[in-house]
Amino acid sequence: MMESLFPLALFAFVATITPGPNNIMLTSSGIMFGFTRTIPHIFGITVGFAALALLCALGVGSLLLAVPSMHLLLKTISSAYLLYLAWKLRNMSFNPADGQNAKPMSFIGAAAFQFANPKAWVMCITSASAFLPAIQPLWQALAVYCLTFAVVGLPCIALWAGTGSVLRRYLAQAGWRRLFCVVMVLLTIYTAVSVWL
Repeated sequence: MMESLFPLALFAFVATITPGPNNIMLTSSGIMFGFTRTIPHIFGITVGFAALALLCALGVGSLLLAVPSMHLLLKTISSAYLLYLAWKLRNMSFNPADGQNAKPMSFIGAAAFQFANPKAWVMCITSASAFLPAIQPLWQALAVYCLTFAVVGLPCIALWAGTGSVLRRYLAQAGWRRLFCVVMVLLTIYTAVSVWL
């Protein structure tokens, strides 16, 4: 069993620690709201991703890829949302008072976003076809598969939110704030474009 878990855990680590829509949004949320107020967002991603992973392991991901119009719709929605996010990030405010009045992404919103997140779909479809543990009965294999992603992914995405909350105190200076906004906008636009590559 350990032989099949290690490749899955390694894939989950690489997939969740690298930049993507979730991690960009978590960094932004950490900056705007701090780590504590971003916790529901973190757990929403974890639960939503586990649900998506379960659906893909049950074959829904392959079905989606087999219907070109559904695949096109998913890519269009996700890239449009990322471009909207880039537009919002261009003049991100770091005033703590603004963060108090605004609302971070909710648990439900973050969980639901996984179903429009192109990176999450690719990760789930790839891992379900290549790394589903060879355990019987099937429900145990599915439980181990989803739990591995949750246990490995949670600290990885929390690190991005934590990084944002640490950066929060350094971005009071206008020059650093402008530079950070440019970097975040470019990363978000790149992510939106990469959906179509």
